[in-house]
Amino acid sequence: MRTSKVVHAKHFKLLVVGGGAGGLGAASKFARKLPRGSVGIIEPREDHYYQPGFTLVGGGLMTLDANRRRQEDLIPKNATWIRDKVEAFEPVKNLVKLRDGEEISYDYMVIAMGIQLRFDMIKGAKEALKTPGVCSNYSPFYVEKHYKEATNFKGGNAVFTFPNTPIKCAGAPQKACYITDSILRQRGVRDKAHMIYATSLKRLFGIESYLKSLEKVAKEKNIDVRTRRNLIEVDSENKMATFEFLDDDAKPTGKTERVEYSLLHIGPPCSAPEALRKSSFADKTGFMDVDVASLQSKKFQNVFGVGDCMNTPNAKTAAAVSSHLKTIEQNLTQVMQGEQPCMEYDGYASCPLVVSTNRVVLAEFNSKGAMETTPFDQSKPTYWAYLMKRYFMPALYWNGLIKGYWNGPATIRNCSRLVKSK
Repeated sequence: MRTSKVVHAKHFKLLVVGGGAGGLGAASKFARKLPRGSVGIIEPREDHYYQPGFTLVGGGLMTLDANRRRQEDLIPKNATWIRDKVEAFEPVKNLVKLRDGEEISYDYMVIAMGIQLRFDMIKGAKEALKTPGVCSNYSPFYVEKHYKEATNFKGGNAVFTFPNTPIKCAGAPQKACYITDSILRQRGVRDKAHMIYATSLKRLFGIESYLKSLEKVAKEKNIDVRTRRNLIEVDSENKMATFEFLDDDAKPTGKTERVEYSLLHIGPPCSAPEALRKSSFADKTGFMDVDVASLQSKKFQNVFGVGDCMNTPNAKTAAAVSSHLKTIEQNLTQVMQGEQPCMEYDGYASCPLVVSTNRVVLAEFNSKGAMETTPFDQSKPTYWAYLMKRYFMPALYWNGLIKGYWNGPATIRNCSRLVKSK
């Protein structure tokens, strides 16, 4: 049962809000468990993108079309697609209001709205993205521009930014920097470039074992790493980027600097989607307030979250979604059966850090440290990890994650530990 225009039912046993990786994965799992037509999925977009592939698109290593599918082809067969957008939540009434004014009710709900790109939070950024020299791998509208700018680069400052907000795939700005470095070297113009990586963070990466490796990469590539800098304005007419300095608590100090650019890659500020920010599900930051173990809403026990829209401390990556789905599948099923949720999310996330056009640092971690799956040292850049990133992970996404079959690598990791112990 699929529909792109007409909603066949205004009430669903399970309503999934969002048709990204988390929403499709959750809908797929429960469409197999519940009677036909019991699951509704609200998603306004016609196209679905494999966003982890955008880094490779920006580096000229994949095409955008290879990372795109029609949304209607991905909706689970037993689910109903409501091609609209949620304007407001009324959780006390178990209702959502759609953009077209229609109301949909539910018994249970999974919120999987993802995270919103906020180029509007940087003065002049939206306008600058339409001008030469400015790009971003975060948007399907601008990702192809990155490769064009890198291949046309003649010299000057190449600046890559990381925002002072939560962000999806926190490694992506670094990846863009390293891939650009490789492209410029291949073209023989690297000596004409001053590569600047400007981040709001106090260091390159939050996990110690990967930090050392990435610092080595940045040093070898002669990257000018500038910490505690936050991009606040882009003057595209004069090709100037303005940064505010941040203190140790990531608060503005009042000091700013202007940096001229020939190439500027913007890692955009991000926020929870507006409807979620304004709802009673949100915490003070606007993200969905959930129990970090069960992923259940703290206020409404019949509602769970999955993916980037939650306030869990994990990195916001597609890999994290796999473990989210495993957790909510068991916990939501238990709640439907009148039981208490007992499975705990382990905090897993992963970020395959592309450090050149053929090498990757396969970072896997939670907030406490590394959670590596293989018996090898994943902190080292390797070609096999690049092959995983380029070929295996897209296939796993399309055929496993969004279809609700991939629950993360925990079982493989446990087997690897047995190998390591021998």
